[in-house]
Amino acid sequence: MARTIAKDHDQKRKQILKTAAKVFADQGFDRASMTLLAKECGISKANIYHYYDSKDAILYDILETYLRELRDRICNVDLNGLTSEQKLRKAVREILFAYQGADDEHRVQISGMSALTEEQQKLLRGYQLELVNFVREILKELAPSAFNDDKDKLRGTTMSVFGMLNWYYMWNSGAGPKAREDYADLVSTLTVHGIQKL
Repeated sequence: MARTIAKDHDQKRKQILKTAAKVFADQGFDRASMTLLAKECGISKANIYHYYDSKDAILYDILETYLRELRDRICNVDLNGLTSEQKLRKAVREILFAYQGADDEHRVQISGMSALTEEQQKLLRGYQLELVNFVREILKELAPSAFNDDKDKLRGTTMSVFGMLNWYYMWNSGAGPKAREDYADLVSTLTVHGIQKL
């Protein structure tokens, strides 16, 4: 007889992913073991295998869930009726708020992606690309004459915005809503005025 799925199955999977993200971020993916992951999750090794058959599967699920939800949250922000600058400010603010509480997942994204298969990496990079393209189009709309079909300049500007946002957790981990809002405004102001000088 097949084993039935517990009512709290999804909740336990989320707990495993959150705990595993911290372990991978702190210990490194290579040094983490299923035994360690089970211990940190407060469950038996046999029990963790009920949810995931390998630490590779856990790593993929951490990143697939994180990046898909990040993409969906940002790319579905309602920008109707906003000016180009307002769109940028709203998108940047939403990205910083989406990052809140996801420092471990962010670190695992940077350090662990290469441990996945090429097919898995391609899917995850697709999520990243959609997010990058979303911001790129806002920047292009904000100052079309500044880029004048210069793809390298537009790409450099887009990645500079993400550079300012992606490293926020490194020196201001645990920042609250007000600090994130203030920093989002700073990034947006620097970007808007910087583009005007291009």
